[in-house]
Amino acid sequence: MNQFVFKMPDLGEGTVDAEIVAWHTKPGDAVTEDQLIVEVMTDKAAVEVPAPVSGRVVSISGAPGDKVAVGSPLIVFDMGEALGAPAPNAPAASLPSVAPPMAAPSATPISAPALASTPPVRTGRVMASPADRRRAHEAGIDLRTVAGSGPGGRIVRADLDLAVAKPAAVRGGLPRGTAANDTGPATTEIKIIGLRRIIAERMSEAKRNIPHFAYVEEVDVTELESLRTHMNAKRSKDAASLSVLPLVVAALTRVLESFPQCNVLHDAARGVLVRHRAAHVGIATQTPDGLKVPVVRNAQSLGVWEIAAEIRRLAERARSNKATREELTGSTITVTSLGKLGGIASTPIINAPEVAIIGLNKAVERPMVYQGSIAVRRIMNLSSSFDHRFVDGYDAAAMIQALKEMLEHPALIFIPKV
Repeated sequence: MNQFVFKMPDLGEGTVDAEIVAWHTKPGDAVTEDQLIVEVMTDKAAVEVPAPVSGRVVSISGAPGDKVAVGSPLIVFDMGEALGAPAPNAPAASLPSVAPPMAAPSATPISAPALASTPPVRTGRVMASPADRRRAHEAGIDLRTVAGSGPGGRIVRADLDLAVAKPAAVRGGLPRGTAANDTGPATTEIKIIGLRRIIAERMSEAKRNIPHFAYVEEVDVTELESLRTHMNAKRSKDAASLSVLPLVVAALTRVLESFPQCNVLHDAARGVLVRHRAAHVGIATQTPDGLKVPVVRNAQSLGVWEIAAEIRRLAERARSNKATREELTGSTITVTSLGKLGGIASTPIINAPEVAIIGLNKAVERPMVYQGSIAVRRIMNLSSSFDHRFVDGYDAAAMIQALKEMLEHPALIFIPKV
């Protein structure tokens, strides 16, 4: 037997191990070189690992959720005499890359004939992002039956949207929202692995170690909304519309000039607070894999439209699993927003090692007393949390009040400080 032992590669950035997220092969399977065999995750990124050689799988190491140390055996191949063995000096494996770029979603409408036919099952490697693979698994869709419109036949989100929209009889599963048959299990156990595990660990650590001080204030954003509407009306036809979030980020960078104690990272290992002059604003972003926080770096030096463009770019990269480690780390303060689901108030958890987080709640029109009369005004609450070890309650409240003033008088965002 001519065996080749493929070891967990060094994924860089000081990684010492990686977690198995999903195997795409099993003992006894025949695989070809460059075929996807396993998805792994480090604390920095999800990585699709291709087969370094062609052969038959003899054994694999680790189940989903298990961690495998760098340099430890990951999978053993029987290459067979016909396939030959790698050169003696050949490396054990080449560094796998993060999932290749995804094509932009297609705008092709779903036609009746498309819904009525079932795509043939294809063979060979099925290329798709880990997020799309997980979504397909949850929807009961075999990705081998999905036609990919991306580069090299890669399945992109739009392809999966079409597959999910098909009737269950066509895609071979239950209709969405339909319960399993009565003979199925009453409960399902879901192992906490991958990004969900990392999120759980970090959230638990933040709540356990950081004494949170919460402060909620309502803000009259009527004038801010009027300004936003005016700016959108003046934008070029090919420019995306401006949301409230970039305006809040711009205002926050101005406020932090007067409250530098809130633009701080806590280095617990050295027992120091690292105060930053630049505002690297984290934007909490919901993705198919869970919550990620891409970073708008040096936000204080960007205009509102530049901030808006950067938020859109980073959010798309985070959702398509293409964001780099540099784009997901290094924030000095975080802004989180649930948009239309924002509710009245929230208690956001601090993104350690930061010491402050600002949450935007839903903006609604309400009757208010305004300049001595009842008027309909647009009101939005700011829900904030601060690390009470390093930010006193008075300073936290004063910072939010300063942000409130700037949002209620948005011209201040653009006027140089005297």
